[in-house]
Order: sequence, then structure tokens, then C-alpha cells
Amino acid sequence: MGSAAATDKKGGGALKRLFLLRHAKAQPADGSVEDFDRTLMLSGMQDGAAMARYLRRTGYAVETILCSVAARTTQTAELVLHELTAVIVYRDALYLADPATILAAVRAMPATVSSLMVVGHNPGLEGCAALMAREPVRRKERMRHEALEEKFPTCALAILDFDVGRWRDVVQASGKLVDFVRPKDL
Repeated sequence: MGSAAATDKKGGGALKRLFLLRHAKAQPADGSVEDFDRTLMLSGMQDGAAMARYLRRTGYAVETILCSVAARTTQTAELVLHELTAVIVYRDALYLADPATILAAVRAMPATVSSLMVVGHNPGLEGCAALMAREPVRRKERMRHEALEEKFPTCALAILDFDVGRWRDVVQASGKLVDFVRPKDL
């Protein structure tokens, strides 16, 4: 797995690695608190911390985190920052964003960033992962696709590699789904 993306192993072009992390389990949307202000439940904090430890243990590096400004996403991103060193950028537009908005934010990143995480919400994040993932080539990749298609639960993480030198060159159905991890997998 290893670090974020330097050059392609074939000696070719650069590689961009995209991490799509759904926020951890939050307080129920029961009307007692505005959706935007819902915070993580204890189980969500535990899942977020476990996912952050997974990222560190497996050697994944994240340079920049684009994060929705909702309470539950900012708390999830902060849990990641306990384990990894990254620059975090909060974006109003990522609150309940659709796949096209998420993709636009990704494509707007500077080429100097090789590994990017988006912390956001469903159904947009799941839709973005499905939109960006290529057709599986090998059995393990097919199994990850099937798990992704089954459900993208809270605190799930999809990691996609793109064989491009600039984020603006990322296109639909071109990302290799190198990992898909759910809290229950940890």
C-alpha cells in the first residue's frame, strides 16, 4: 500500500491518490438538533479513531484534507489528524454535496498535491466513489467494488489511484479502487 503517490511503478507518469471518507456515526437526525450541528456518537468517535490508526499502520499518507463544514465531518477529520500529518481545508460546498460538486473540488486541487482526502456525506460520497472507480481488473479489486456497491456505511473509506499528473485530468471510471475499508473490517 504505502505512501501517497510519487511516480508510477512502471517509471511513467505521476499518480494521484484520492481518499473518500464518510463521516463517522453521528447523533440521530431526530429534529432536536439542526442537521449541520449533529456531532459524533461515542461509537462514531471510536470508529473514526480506528480508521485513522488503520491509515497510519498501513502507511497511507494524506497531504491535504478537504472537509465539509458540518460538525460530524470536522470531528471525523480531526480524528484523522491525530494519526496523520495533513493540511485541512474546510469547504462550505462539501456540506451534503452531490458527486459532481465533490469531483469539481477534487479537480480544482493543485497538481503539487499527490494525495487528497475528502471527508463528506452520503449519498454524494458514495456516488462519487462509484462514479470514479474503474471496472475492476483483478479479483481483489472486484471484491472491493462489490463491498462498495453493497453499502458505504458511516466512517467507510474508499481509496482510488489515478494515473494522471494533475487533478484536473481525473475523469469518471478511471480510478483503481485500491482499498475499501469499513469500520466492521477493522
